[in-house]
Amino acid sequence: MTRNLTLAIDDDLLDKVRVLAAMKRTSVNEMVRGFLTRLVEEETEHDEATEALLKLARESEGRMGDWRPTREDAYSGEPRFDRWR
Repeated sequence: MTRNLTLAIDDDLLDKVRVLAAMKRTSVNEMVRGFLTRLVEEETEHDEATEALLKLARESEGRMGDWRPTREDAYSGEPRFDRWR
């Protein structure tokens, strides 16, 4: 089901959008619909990725324990990872 939507837009912008739509052989309505569809899809993908990461973090069995670097280790200037050696 489609519904009508009233949109307030600056006259100059509307003129430019109409020209752009004509160049793309589409309508302003279709361009707005496409934009909104992509926006919702991107947000949905973002939400799904966030939920997957949170689930992974909750279910992860990897634990750091109580390990923390000492002040001397943190400021020693020594490389902390093998790839930097």
